Amino acid sequence: MLRIRLSMGGVRKRPVYKIVIADGRYPRDGKFIEKIGTYNPLLPKDKKERIKIEAERVKYWMSKGAQPTLRVSRLLGELQIMPMPKPGNNPQKAIPKKDRKKSVEESKEAPKADGKKEQPKAEAKKEEPKAEAKKEEPKDKK
Repeated sequence: MLRIRLSMGGVRKRPVYKIVIADGRYPRDGKFIEKIGTYNPLLPKDKKERIKIEAERVKYWMSKGAQPTLRVSRLLGELQIMPMPKPGNNPQKAIPKKDRKKSVEESKEAPKADGKKEQPKAEAKKEEPKAEAKKEEPKDKK
């Protein structure tokens, strides 16, 4: 499948991206079919040089079946070449990762919609290691 995606360039801490048409099986910075624009995330949003793209080529490749990635579709939405994608909904994003598991387990234990409570599974009781009674040592015989 053809993808419209970003290909990374630049140097460390100063990225510059090419907007390219590539086969989805190729690596991110690998072989591509055509370069259709550039994206420099370090420039302020109001600068015209931040996103340069050939709109006619984008429309051509989309008519051929190329699918933009989420990031590229946002860039195209900013330029009004295509409609802006819907924002994602991840309510778990603000919760620290170690606390997410706890909330998922609690939601599983909540009663089901049909009103029946879920019966807890019989868990094997773990035996605690027995504390060995201290034996008194015999006193030395005289």
